[in-house]
Amino acid sequence: LDVSNNTALTSLNCSYQSLTELDVSNNTALTSLWCDYNQLTALDVSNNISLQGLGAANNDLTTFDVSNNTALTYLYVGYNALTSLDVSNNTALTSLYVHSNALTTFDVSNNISLQNFGAANNYFTAFDVSLNTALTSLQLQGNDLTALDVSNNTALTRLYVNDNDLTALDLSSNTALTDLHCYSNDLTSLDVSNNTALIYLSC
Repeated sequence: LDVSNNTALTSLNCSYQSLTELDVSNNTALTSLWCDYNQLTALDVSNNISLQGLGAANNDLTTFDVSNNTALTYLYVGYNALTSLDVSNNTALTSLYVHSNALTTFDVSNNISLQNFGAANNYFTAFDVSLNTALTSLQLQGNDLTALDVSNNTALTRLYVNDNDLTALDLSSNTALTDLHCYSNDLTSLDVSNNTALIYLSC
């Protein structure tokens, strides 16, 4: 797909194709780029500093650099083969999804505007969301977590921590929770007496 002459493009959706390459280096006006479900092994968005929405899920990316994309509010790069991803410069992010990669550590301490965060099916044994007090949805299912502190995340309405190795889960501060999935852990007790807003509970 050759869009090198289309310098006025602000939105590009080329998802669900069989692209192995995509050059958007000339498309500096782009504010949204969706290239999910392709066969991309690399994607250079360093020139696309106006991007606010970026979806590159279900590709074959092993590395991805979004350090120049400081305007991003939405980023979805799930279902790739990423072993690391630095989002420390992306402080405007409100939604971030990195499901089903090969991540063992991930730092979201700079992303204090995050409202929706999904990192299911990676290899985390620990995860720190103590500074992400704006979170309303947190998806960490299918990892190797042995503990998780969500006491600062009082805005949470949805929490998915099923299929981990949690032995305890303190939800006493999370009174806004409406949706809780915590099955397939090592819990021997669960106190939801403070969680009176719960609509769905699977434990």
